[in-house]
Amino acid sequence: MKQIIFVFLTALLIVSCSGVKETQTAINQGDYDNAIKIAVDKLVDGKDLKRNQEYIPLLEQAYRKANEQDKLLIKRWSIDPNPAVLEPIYETYLRLDRRQNLIKPLLPLREKGKSKNAQFEFAEYDVQILDSRTALSDHLLNNSSSALRDANTIESRQIYKDLVYLDRINPNFKNTRALIQTALEQGTHFILVSLQNESEVILPEKLEDELLNFSTYGINNKWTQYHNNTVDNLDYDYELDVIVSNISVSPEQVLLKELVKEKEIKDGFIYEYDANGNVKKDSLGNDIKKDKLITIKATVLQNTQLKESKVNAVVQLKDKRTLQVVDRFPVNSNFVFTYLYGSVYGDRRALDANYIETLNPQAIPFPTDEQMVYETGEDLKLKIKQILMRINYD
Repeated sequence: MKQIIFVFLTALLIVSCSGVKETQTAINQGDYDNAIKIAVDKLVDGKDLKRNQEYIPLLEQAYRKANEQDKLLIKRWSIDPNPAVLEPIYETYLRLDRRQNLIKPLLPLREKGKSKNAQFEFAEYDVQILDSRTALSDHLLNNSSSALRDANTIESRQIYKDLVYLDRINPNFKNTRALIQTALEQGTHFILVSLQNESEVILPEKLEDELLNFSTYGINNKWTQYHNNTVDNLDYDYELDVIVSNISVSPEQVLLKELVKEKEIKDGFIYEYDANGNVKKDSLGNDIKKDKLITIKATVLQNTQLKESKVNAVVQLKDKRTLQVVDRFPVNSNFVFTYLYGSVYGDRRALDANYIETLNPQAIPFPTDEQMVYETGEDLKLKIKQILMRINYD
């Protein structure tokens, strides 16, 4: 029992020393907030525990150095006329406030054997946070509003990010949300989709609707939107045409095949005899037996119902502004209907069980040509989706 306690205490000491070393290393590397986090986590578990006492002076040191560093940065930024410093000033004031609020619940902190508590300097940052947020908000709003007038698609996306950030730190500030919507629209590629059937076969109405319903493709996202119906007053960037050039359906066929299957199986047992015609015995005096094997055979008259459909198409992408074809992607799809039925003559045990399961007793009606084309369209839709996922509109 004493040995177990010794091992446990030793392991505990090693873990404690490792944490202290990690905290000291973070301080030495200037990673003060990480050092504060490690120390706070330990002290939350038990600030009066002996093994956690070393974290108190480390926390005191890391907190002082972190605040000194941040206040020095704010001082330098405050005299810089570049508006790019407004965001780091605001974020740094937030960090100063969060840092002290992390430590306050632990107070008072005093190392065992010391005569006074650890010292932490606190301040009220509410005014500075509000002032710096207002300055940053005004800058982001004015800059975004001005930049949006001439921004291209990619620039509009960056402006959108700035405005979303603004709405997060200062919700519903002035006309921020209206500008967010404008930036979203300017940063989005809108593609108008159409289907052209240049074959001599009528596409099933349901298939035509599904091929044009790009919401079911799962590829619409924030910056790429496909429409199959024109939205008034919307300036489309591209036109995507799915051009069906050929649809063919093969005749219905039934292919007949005769299969003969043989298998050797166990059919009881026979005794083993010695040279004198007596049954052989094993070491325990039991009769020696061996499997009796026989060969069985079955004949299968297998019929395969077969029908195939093919659709050849082209996905064509056209720039709506220049009216030039940007790219063309050929896409070919097919669907094969097969159905097995037939009869078995002889011993069915000669056939594999999984084969028996696939062999139906009688024929079924062939799918109609319209059904065949529809099933081919499902594969066509998948291939179109794969093509669209590879297109980069930027």
